Amino acid sequence: MNPRLSVLLPCRDAAATLPETIASLRAQTFEDFEVIAVNDGSTDATFAVLADWAADDPRVTVIESAAARQTSAGPQRAAARPSTTQPQPPASRLVAALNRAAAAARAPLLARIDADDIAHPDRFAAQLAFLERNPELAGCGAHVELFSAGRIRSGYRRYERWINAIETPDDVERSALIECPLAHPTLVLKASVFDALGGYRDMAWAEDHDLVLRILAAGARLANVPGEPLLRWRVRDDRLSLTSPTYAAAAFRRCRVHFLRHVFLPPDRPVVVWGAGRVGKPLARELIAQGTPVAAFVDLDPRKLGEEIHGAPVLAPEAFAAVFVARPFVLAAVGSPGVRDDIRAALARYAFEEIADYRFCA
Repeated sequence: MNPRLSVLLPCRDAAATLPETIASLRAQTFEDFEVIAVNDGSTDATFAVLADWAADDPRVTVIESAAARQTSAGPQRAAARPSTTQPQPPASRLVAALNRAAAAARAPLLARIDADDIAHPDRFAAQLAFLERNPELAGCGAHVELFSAGRIRSGYRRYERWINAIETPDDVERSALIECPLAHPTLVLKASVFDALGGYRDMAWAEDHDLVLRILAAGARLANVPGEPLLRWRVRDDRLSLTSPTYAAAAFRRCRVHFLRHVFLPPDRPVVVWGAGRVGKPLARELIAQGTPVAAFVDLDPRKLGEEIHGAPVLAPEAFAAVFVARPFVLAAVGSPGVRDDIRAALARYAFEEIADYRFCA
């Protein structure tokens, strides 16, 4: 009989942290799951740690990507895809490892965890119960607690507060173009949705944000389980998101603008960028680079009013709507959550509705 949940666990040189992750999976109160662990060419003892785990737990399958072979202490899974003979950048290898794990999975639900994170004992039980209560959802994430061997910097704490405030499907949609609104290691997703979208893609931008935006673009809904954090998410200076250009700010902008242009921007409406600072100007440059003109900027700074940026005028909030014959679509590109609330209040005076008439971006 197939399990109810398949856990996708990519591993690369994770021997130092993997035992804690394994212990947290062994401690799950929900037990009807399998783990598909892909050893992505590790040069340390990662494969040995995984092999020992598989020998002791029939729910675990280990795929050794370097040799494209499969080791299992449980039932046979689908054959692993052959590994490429060409060197790949780390982010591309991660996408390949995740797709290989998904190809071997047997459950109707796929879950993610990384080899340096720690799941709460009730994580899987809580997420599956949440999906049972909300069958219309394609999947869900969960709140997180960031932790590190050293001090967590204030920027990470702001991010932790931001992502832990996202709960409902509407929250997810409103936040989707600011950052990825679900912490990737907490994702639980219907396998049918994953398969219909073709799995993860290597697009030279973050594979998790790309997947979430494709899910939303397809009209499906996502949410985060409310309540206490269900995953301790490790912060490391050598994490891929900090060292690979795939996860750099410019790559995230390319991703967001791609989806704006192809999915989320309504046709035949002029685009206005609200915010002519360190967030708005790079966003406008990327819009223009990908072929979408910016009709105007809106800003509060009196020194910018009346000036032009990238050929577009900078307008005051109280004046911008009157400039356009057609109702503009506003991309609010500011860094402060408090300012976002001010922009919502300002746009409400023009009867602008979030999602229909404006979105927040970063």
